[in-house]
Amino acid sequence: MLFLDRLSGCRLILASHSPRRRELLTGCGLQFTLADNYEVDERYPDDLPADEVAAYLSRLKSESFPRELSDGEVLITADTVVLLQDRILGKPSGREGAIGMLRDLSGRNHRVITGVTLRRRDRIETFDSRTEVWFKSLTEEEILYYVDTFQPYDKAGAYGIQEWIGYIGIERIEGSFYNVMGLPVQKLIARLEKFI
Repeated sequence: MLFLDRLSGCRLILASHSPRRRELLTGCGLQFTLADNYEVDERYPDDLPADEVAAYLSRLKSESFPRELSDGEVLITADTVVLLQDRILGKPSGREGAIGMLRDLSGRNHRVITGVTLRRRDRIETFDSRTEVWFKSLTEEEILYYVDTFQPYDKAGAYGIQEWIGYIGIERIEGSFYNVMGLPVQKLIARLEKFI
């Protein structure tokens, strides 16, 4: 039996503004509805280890959902962080912030961590997925072209692996490609099957 058949009794709710996450769930054949926008104070404790931030924020987003879940509903929340050594690179503040992040990533490896939380009325589960990414040494012209053409201001680390910069700049990865896009769909589906 396909996992799609096993999930047929569930009503999946995706609480995310990310068009990439929507695209990935759709590509898996999952039927879901989008949650209405709601406010989340995305602060985390100063002493929280950097590699635990994504999982913490995904759970915070789940717990901040503004209504009770009904029987059969499963809420999916996620958060992605880019770690350069132990420094978190979030979404850039603008053009100069994006350029600076890409300069920092150039010629180095970094880790992308996506935290995912699944929640039903009576239970909650959080997990994460980690992918190592290696960038070639990017030229200044490549960085400026990418930032000015693609304006990656809504992306952690100021880049999208599925965009031009990924095609020309990423030498290799270890782990899930889709995790770098923002949702580790293979791991999500495996966890969903057990969760329901």
